[in-house]
Amino acid sequence: MAVDWSLKELYESFDCESFKNDLDKYDAHIQTIKAWTKTALINHEEEKEKLETIIKDFLTLGEFEEKLMAFTSLILSVESKNEQGIKYQAILENKSSDLAGTMANIYQWISEIKELDIVVASSELLTAHSFFIHEIVEEAAHQLGEKEEEIIARMATTGSSAWANYKNLLISMHKVEIEEDGEKKEYPLTVALNMAYSSDKEVRKRAYHAEIESYKKIEDGVAAALNGIKGEAITVCELRGYQSPLEMTLEQSRMDQETLDAMLTAMKESMPKLRSYLRRKAELLGYNNGLPFYELYAPVSEKDMAYTYEQGQAFVEENFTNFSENLGKYARNAFDKSWLDVYPKEGKRSGAFCSNLHSIKESRFLLNFGNSFSDVITMAHELGHGFHGHCLNDETALNTMYPMPLAETASTFCETIVKKAAIKQADKEEAFSILDTELSDATQVIVDIYSRYLFESTLFEKRKVSPLTVEEIKNAMLDAQREAYGDGLDPEFLHPYMWTWKPHYYFTTRHFYNFPYAFGLLFAKGLYAQYLANPETFPSDYEKLLALTGKMKIADVTKAAQIDVHDVDFWRASIQTIEEDVEAFIQLSYEI
Repeated sequence: MAVDWSLKELYESFDCESFKNDLDKYDAHIQTIKAWTKTALINHEEEKEKLETIIKDFLTLGEFEEKLMAFTSLILSVESKNEQGIKYQAILENKSSDLAGTMANIYQWISEIKELDIVVASSELLTAHSFFIHEIVEEAAHQLGEKEEEIIARMATTGSSAWANYKNLLISMHKVEIEEDGEKKEYPLTVALNMAYSSDKEVRKRAYHAEIESYKKIEDGVAAALNGIKGEAITVCELRGYQSPLEMTLEQSRMDQETLDAMLTAMKESMPKLRSYLRRKAELLGYNNGLPFYELYAPVSEKDMAYTYEQGQAFVEENFTNFSENLGKYARNAFDKSWLDVYPKEGKRSGAFCSNLHSIKESRFLLNFGNSFSDVITMAHELGHGFHGHCLNDETALNTMYPMPLAETASTFCETIVKKAAIKQADKEEAFSILDTELSDATQVIVDIYSRYLFESTLFEKRKVSPLTVEEIKNAMLDAQREAYGDGLDPEFLHPYMWTWKPHYYFTTRHFYNFPYAFGLLFAKGLYAQYLANPETFPSDYEKLLALTGKMKIADVTKAAQIDVHDVDFWRASIQTIEEDVEAFIQLSYEI
C-alpha cells in the first residue's frame, strides 16, 4: 500500500518535457496577455468581446499556473531542501509578479464599464462568470496603478514570499532533542509534536519541554520572518485604502463584520463551559491548577484508541459511505490512487493540508499520521476539503475560488460524520475517549482559535509601531492564551512559541486564517443538524450547496441552507451542541 503521494499526474519531474513545455507556454501566455492589454484596453469599444477574451485568458493562464505551482509546492512540502523546487518556486513567483501591473490595468478597465450588467447579460460566458466579474469591480476599488502593482508584486518575491520560504525551511529542518533512557535523541519537529498524543505522561511532558527549549535555536529567524510578512501586509493594506488587515481579510473572505461579531459573541459566551471541560480533564489526569498545555491531547482513558493507517482508511471510508455513496467512493478513490502522503519524515512540513487540483480534477493530501484516533479525524478533515473540490469539478476554475470560512465547512462536516459514528459504535469507556477527542478538537477550534485571533490582532497593532522582539511576540501569545483559556489551563505551563510552527501566520496574501476554522465548525454543526432531520435528501442538497461556494457571498450561500449567519442565536445553537457534549463528558467521567 502506497504511503507516499503520486505527483506524476501533474509532472514526472522538473526535468520532464511536459513541465518545461508548460513553463514555456505559461510564460508565453503572460507575454501575450501583457501585449494584448496594452493595445486592446486603451478604449471601451467592443466591451463584450474584450471581456470574453479576458475571461478565456484567465482560464488558460490559471490552468498552467495551478499545475506548475502546485507541483512545485507539493514537492517542497515533503522535500524542503529540494534544490530544483526552490529554484522553480522563485521562477514561478517572478513570472506571476510580472503580470501584476497588467492585472491592475485589466481590473481597472473592467471597473470602468458603465453598463456592466447589460454587457454581462449579453454573453453566456460572461453570465456564467457574473459573480467573478462583479467581485473584480469591488476589488478594483483597492487597486493601485499598473506600475505600483507591479512594484509591490516584484518586491514581495524578495520580501514576504522570501521570508515565508525561509521560515518554512527553518521549521521543516528543525530538530528537537529529547532525552530517552539517559540518551539524547534528535527527532524532526513533526515527530516531536505527535508525542503530545502519547499514552505515556512522561513522554508528553518531556516532548513539550524539549520542544519549547528547541525553539531558542530558531526563534530569532522565525521572528524576523513574522515581522517581515506582517510589516509588508500593513504597508500594502494602507496603500490600498483598507483600515486594517482584518478589513481586507473580511472582504477577501466575502464575509461581513456583522457575521464575525455575531460568531465571536457566541464563542466568548461559551468559554466558561469549555474551560469546565479542561478543568475536569485536568482533575482526571491528576492536576489541581488547570490543565498543562502539554496535556491538551492526552488520552483520558486507558482504552486503546490507536489506529493504524489501514484501520483509519477503512473506518473513514465506511462512515463516509454511510453518509453517501459519493463521499465513500471519493475516499476510496483517493486511497487507491495514492493521493496521500502519510507519515512524518525529515524535510517534510508539519501539520496537514489538502491541495485541490482543478486542472486534473484530483486532490493531494499531506498528513503526518501518528496512529491515533486524532490522526484519523485529521484524515477525514482533509478528505472533506478534497470532496469540496470534487463537488466543484463541473464549475470553471474561476467559479471554484471559495473563501476561507467556507473552506473549513466541508472538512469539519466530514470530521463530524466520523466522530459521531465512532461514538455510536463504542462502549462506554470508548465513547468517553472519543468524546474527549471531540471536545479537545472543539476546544482548539473555539478557544485556541480565539486566542490566535487575539494574538494576530495584537501582533498587527504592535507591528504598526515597530518590529516586535522575540520576547514581545512570546508575551503576546501568552496573553492571548491566558485570556482565551482562563482557568482551564495551568498558567505555569502555557505555550509561548505557538507562533513558530503554525503556518497560518506566515501566509503572505491571507491573514487572520483563524476565525474561518470557527466558522467552519459552527456552520458544519448547523448543517449536521439538518442532515439528522433529513438523512435521505440532505446529501444531495449538501453537494449542491458546496457547488455554490465559489460564486456567492457567504451570507448568500448560507441562506441557501436556510441559515442566517447575522443572527447570534444561530451561532449559540451550534455551540450548544458542543456544550451538551461537555455535560456528557463530565457525567461519564464519574461513571467509568
